[in-house]
Amino acid sequence: MSNTAIIIAGGVGSRMHYDIPKQFVNVNDKPIIIYTLAAFQKHPDIDAIEVVCLDGWHDILRAYAKQFGITKLKWVVSGGSSAQESIRNGVFNLEGKCEPDDIIIIHDGIRPLVDDAVLSDVIVKCRQYGNAVTSLPYNEQIFIIDDDISTTRYIPRETLRRVSTPQVYKFSLLSEKYHEAFDRGIGIHGSSYANTMMADLGVRLYFAAGSDKNIKLTTPDDLELFKSFVRREGGNLYGI
Repeated sequence: MSNTAIIIAGGVGSRMHYDIPKQFVNVNDKPIIIYTLAAFQKHPDIDAIEVVCLDGWHDILRAYAKQFGITKLKWVVSGGSSAQESIRNGVFNLEGKCEPDDIIIIHDGIRPLVDDAVLSDVIVKCRQYGNAVTSLPYNEQIFIIDDDISTTRYIPRETLRRVSTPQVYKFSLLSEKYHEAFDRGIGIHGSSYANTMMADLGVRLYFAAGSDKNIKLTTPDDLELFKSFVRREGGNLYGI
């Protein structure tokens, strides 16, 4: 049984207001995607890495990986027009390369602050239950809109969990459900992701540990927060 990470880096990041995709923006002379890859490179339970990448950036990504010692990078494949198409491309590329019981870790390329403990726990939970999603309690109050200006209904926050990446699935389940989802047109539209697709297809998901540090770099403010963290670590995050 092996553990393979699929890193999703197929977006353009228009909200970051850079001329290049945000995953290739440099922080302390290293692109964001390299910080993410380095977290998986140094984790002892990760055997191989696949990156789903924008067309035209494959060679650049491979060059950066070589420069910064990302030796676990095995495959670079093209992304799609949505997150779900990109994940599908990554999953389908692993058919014939992974065994049914292999563990597949899906992670956003612009979440560079994934902890070792989070990665370890989500893998352990997947081995136990067949899948696992990184999660945290939800600490804000959520109200349901009655009309444009008012409400009388809310969702008790004790019933909610925030779910992000990494999320982990046995390869047999992942491959089967991505074929089913795209064949039936279920769980693949809008903001759908692997976890919501699985729920739409009736798969029970199991919670694993999360971390508030595991932010997604979507806006310039997110990027400044990440830069502050790198500075706090003396510029030497993950040993790169």
